[in-house]
Amino acid sequence: MGILYKKNMVKSRNTISERIFESLFGNIDFEHVTYSTPLDYISQYWTAYKTKHGTEKASINGNIFEFIIYTLLYRENILPFYTQAKVAFVPNIEYDTILYTDAYPICLSLKTSLRERYKQADLEAIALVNVHRRAKSYLLTLESDEAQNCKEKILSGDIIGLNKIIDCNTEDINILIEELKEYKDRIKLSKEVKIIEGNIIV
Repeated sequence: MGILYKKNMVKSRNTISERIFESLFGNIDFEHVTYSTPLDYISQYWTAYKTKHGTEKASINGNIFEFIIYTLLYRENILPFYTQAKVAFVPNIEYDTILYTDAYPICLSLKTSLRERYKQADLEAIALVNVHRRAKSYLLTLESDEAQNCKEKILSGDIIGLNKIIDCNTEDINILIEELKEYKDRIKLSKEVKIIEGNIIV
């Protein structure tokens, strides 16, 4: 156990969320879970979590979802990426996940449920694109109904910062992972100027 800590996906060892995630498949860690698609990977983990733990605190639900996405990126070799990332010249915002390419950053905002939280993600995306004009921002969620509502808000112009809403219960996530793989040769560590700060998984 402790593989999330070893891979730098958690800041401190032996948290409740870490213990729950690493126990979901017994002694099998995320590097050895078999899956057919990114959608299948997420479904296996989320189903195992909800089956064993039901409804936990929102913060734990959110942490588990983050671990699922982090480990999925790792398994798909979409590396390096930053977690709980701060971006230079974008004050007072900590992004869930940032991939830094040679052209622009790619932000993944991770929300198990949306409600009004999509507004926060949109504002964070706007702040990022104001500094990095070509930045891309994606909101990933497990809440299908709200995901559809937010997709419609993008089309109507009510959401202006986010590029796409990704419903992780659908093929959306498979398509996104394939898109991110196109950047694999361009994803790198941020410059010495410390454009990105956060835990790094390589």
